[in-house]
Amino acid sequence: MRHRIAVVGGGPGGLAFARVLHRHGYPVAVLERDPAPDARPPGGTLDLHEGLGQLALDKAGLLTEFQALSRPEGQAMRILDTDGTVLRDWPARPDDPANPEIDRGQLRDLLLGPLDVQWGRDVTQVVPGEDRDGVLVRFADGGQETFDLVVGADGAWSRIRPAVSSVTPHYTGVTSVETSLDDVDTRHPDLARLIGDGSVAAYGVNRSLVAQRNSGGHVKVYAKFRAPLDWHASLDLADDEAVRSGLLALFDGWAAPVLDLLRHGTAFVHRPFYVLPVSHTWTHVPGVTLLGDAAHLMPPLGAGANLAMLEGAELAEAIATGPDDLDAAVRAFEEQMWARAGKWAKITTAGLERLVSPDPAEALALFDQVQPS
Repeated sequence: MRHRIAVVGGGPGGLAFARVLHRHGYPVAVLERDPAPDARPPGGTLDLHEGLGQLALDKAGLLTEFQALSRPEGQAMRILDTDGTVLRDWPARPDDPANPEIDRGQLRDLLLGPLDVQWGRDVTQVVPGEDRDGVLVRFADGGQETFDLVVGADGAWSRIRPAVSSVTPHYTGVTSVETSLDDVDTRHPDLARLIGDGSVAAYGVNRSLVAQRNSGGHVKVYAKFRAPLDWHASLDLADDEAVRSGLLALFDGWAAPVLDLLRHGTAFVHRPFYVLPVSHTWTHVPGVTLLGDAAHLMPPLGAGANLAMLEGAELAEAIATGPDDLDAAVRAFEEQMWARAGKWAKITTAGLERLVSPDPAEALALFDQVQPS
């Protein structure tokens, strides 16, 4: 029996789920709100962990293609003091496959492959089945469809989550403002040397600046700081120059080469960090489940996309290769996901406390723990 299955959300987790099902010849409807794959910038680079995101790609039969696209050199990391002094400089490990980098856009295209995604399908609500045959999915255009299983892979503000949980994300007290540098090697050679082959970061009191290479000379810059949610009340976030001035004031006194990451940045994007409770679970609801940020939103410290992809791949495998009891497969998946995600949520929550800390030495100590000697 082939079940009617839909996944809501065309991010890494939803696409990994669909791609593994596709590999097993199993049909799945991918419902994505964006009108097209390139409707908005895909975001920065991701490091895919050997036992998480890379394992998901292996289950999808895409590991070799990933290895051809990924950048082991992206693992290089340099840490500066706020005065520009180099405190640590870890080179890349070209022969180490543990966490190579890949641009989010490249990963999306790799996962999309032959999938038939339904773009512009804005899901507003799912209603678990009681008297009807399956789970009802309602769309913003007034349409509706019924499925045997709906998987919510639609991120922090999931439209699917309310069907299983009343919990909503809460603000961590940390905000990130993202900007970009293009053609950095030609246009900003001094900054290119400062960043190196991977990332550079500087940590101060309750704030940090991080610059991370993507492919093609593109660099993402992240200013992170502790502040009230309305820290920007006197700024127009649509005015890049106003945001730039506000950030330069927040980082006043830092070395000029470090602040040049902000001075030369373009298109500032405001991203407050929200999270779900560390051990977020729910009472199982037949026909509906969640994965990724929809299930366990945590600080963005390299685990979220990796977990989402592995969860999508594992759930797909359980459905495609397990017994015909769909509900039993989903129940077992949820138990496994909750246990693993809870551990990672604790790690990333503690990590955020140390990376944006009143004591900048906390960030340095954290990197000393995780980087090779």
